[in-house]
Amino acid sequence: MKDRIVVSAVCVFDDAGRLLTVRKRGTRMFMHPGGKPEPGESAAQAAARELAEEVGIVLEPAALCLMGVWIADAANEAATDIEATVFLAPGTWTALPSAEIEEIRWLDPADPPTPDLAPLLTDHILPGLTRSRPRVAGRP
Repeated sequence: MKDRIVVSAVCVFDDAGRLLTVRKRGTRMFMHPGGKPEPGESAAQAAARELAEEVGIVLEPAALCLMGVWIADAANEAATDIEATVFLAPGTWTALPSAEIEEIRWLDPADPPTPDLAPLLTDHILPGLTRSRPRVAGRP
């Protein structure tokens, strides 16, 4: 039986419609900004806090739009699943790596996935985005 980690994550887009991915220090896989809720935090509160800490994007939890909840293999922990509550951030953004984030990378959701993307992205998020790509402010 696999261990399970509960996390919150956020899909953030730039003005070109590319999705933000991050790579944490000491890891090789790219994933959404996000992380584990602290005691007493809702999934949206954890997502907003992690977004601010990791890439400097400040949003109220109520501004996030729920995309869905999925279970996927953890990207950086063997024999572990993540239960991810994933949100969409409104608008378009720029981001800077901070805290434990070593690198950011913007990707076009329509491009073929690369082997260094987390299973949550490749198995759930990217297929969903290419089926019904969310409207990005200022874009049709």
